[in-house]
Amino acid sequence: MEDNSFFHPGHAEDILQFLTFLTTWEGPQGLGRVYDARRLYLMGHSCSAHMLASIFLDSSSISPTLSPPLPLLCATQAIIMSEGIYDIDLLLSHFPPYREWFIEPAFRPLQSYVDFSTTKFPLRSSHIRWLVIHSKGDTLVDQLQSESMYKHLCKLNEAAAGTLIAKNTDELDGEHNDVLRGKEFVDIVASFILDDFSRILDI
Repeated sequence: MEDNSFFHPGHAEDILQFLTFLTTWEGPQGLGRVYDARRLYLMGHSCSAHMLASIFLDSSSISPTLSPPLPLLCATQAIIMSEGIYDIDLLLSHFPPYREWFIEPAFRPLQSYVDFSTTKFPLRSSHIRWLVIHSKGDTLVDQLQSESMYKHLCKLNEAAAGTLIAKNTDELDGEHNDVLRGKEFVDIVASFILDDFSRILDI
């Protein structure tokens, strides 16, 4: 392993720094704010889903630097995660070659990565809605990843799970990255966000 390797949680720390910036940025000069910094809808794909889960679930026992400031936590209304990696040991049990070229360069060579499993982290906040998306045609990351995260989120949110947790694992059939290029993916995300707006208006 090279001395200049960049390991987790460094990647997620960069994301957290950017998201924190979004809550304070006044917008381009002369235009002002171009979005509502009090209402953020975040989306992570593949390893980015792991990063968002590590930030907005409570990973402080293993990665205290990923604790979001209160304004960011309050501003985040929903998190959409597609084709996500959530349980690294589970991933490696199905895709052993990923260890050498993918996981070890990102997390260091370890016997087990159970400490970084986002399906073990508790909640930081009970107001965030979550959407877990996974394509039936994804051959790079299997649906067990998303199923395990969906079950974990439902367990964490208990009685509110029906309102706060959603999944879509049967509409898409494209490959891992190809799903992002299709109208079907956009429709799924748009429907989820519009449903959130409707829920707020009803309240």
